[in-house]
Amino acid sequence: MNCLFRIRVLQSYVRAVPLRRAAGRPLRPRPFTLIPLIAVLHFPSLPKAFSVLLLAGTLLSWNGKSPGSTTPVHARTFAFEYTATVKDLPAQAKAADLWIPVPHSDKSQDIKDLKISSPYPYELLDAAHGNKVLHLRVLNPAPAPFSVTMQFNATRREHKNPVLMPEAGLKKEKEATDPDMQRWLQADQLVPLDDKIRLWAQEVVAKAKAKTDLEKAQAIYNHVVSTVKYDKTGQGWGRGDIYYACDARRGNCTDFHAVFIGYCRAVGIPARFSIGFPLPTERGEGEVKGYHCWAEFYTKATGWVPVDASEAAKDPARRNYFFGAHDENRVEFTRGRDLTLAPRQQGLALNYFIYPYAEVDGKPFASIDKQFRYHDLAPTTK
Repeated sequence: MNCLFRIRVLQSYVRAVPLRRAAGRPLRPRPFTLIPLIAVLHFPSLPKAFSVLLLAGTLLSWNGKSPGSTTPVHARTFAFEYTATVKDLPAQAKAADLWIPVPHSDKSQDIKDLKISSPYPYELLDAAHGNKVLHLRVLNPAPAPFSVTMQFNATRREHKNPVLMPEAGLKKEKEATDPDMQRWLQADQLVPLDDKIRLWAQEVVAKAKAKTDLEKAQAIYNHVVSTVKYDKTGQGWGRGDIYYACDARRGNCTDFHAVFIGYCRAVGIPARFSIGFPLPTERGEGEVKGYHCWAEFYTKATGWVPVDASEAAKDPARRNYFFGAHDENRVEFTRGRDLTLAPRQQGLALNYFIYPYAEVDGKPFASIDKQFRYHDLAPTTK
């Protein structure tokens, strides 16, 4: 029998599986969409009304992943060396104190094999917000320089929020209660929550028509990434001064996250600041020139959500990624701002704590050289 075989997509039967959207976040591609096809066999010798409809199957529109696949969480293992050299001590100094931040293990990083090299006795102490501190005191110090070196091995894991990034295949686990939750709703010295800041934050979320906390945080993130430029020229940047950042519309990671954290807190969303060091994406070894900082915000629907607004501004292709994730190319040292150390310093609270801090006879002392180096110990887990 001579028959004509044709396959037609019947538009009334086409149904694409919808892309899920968590309120306030960009659509993320699903692994595939399903489009039912109908195979229609027409036999010209039979009445036109007669045709055999067969379900031919399903067309898969791929984005490169197989059904049910997950995106792996990457990790990086490396050795890190932190050296502080105190120099130019006054000849008549009676006491010199030195504090160095010490990284700690958490759900995103494991710190092992910590070794300290110091010409003087030292102590390791717990400080505010779960931070750890190395402290030493030298009585009647000699004018000659002295160095303290801290070495450790770290495994840093990519931090993805399981609600915002379901493709990671991570289970949403009940998080330990943060005892500092109320602190993350309060002002910092350079991030006040005055009427002007609250007004600016409300204008951002109102313009985006954001209703939920997640939508509000997304609106604030988009605003910061779109309106602040990563630019370390001139003066004023790097202090995390929200008024400077809002006026100059430029700065480094500290300035980006001052605006993000301040605006979140201004609309009632807990947000916290963390600081550490970045590592180049290329594996190897070398010197780390300076710090990097990032943020997290909290909603009941998502738990803590990682954010890196300055990296998103520098790399627009990863803008969606950095709302919900931190990559593995970093190591965290301390959390929070306006910090008191252990034992408490006699000077003012520290704006943030990543570089060594010293006092001589109870007064801040700035003559400290610092060097940071890393080398990778294992390839990336894939």
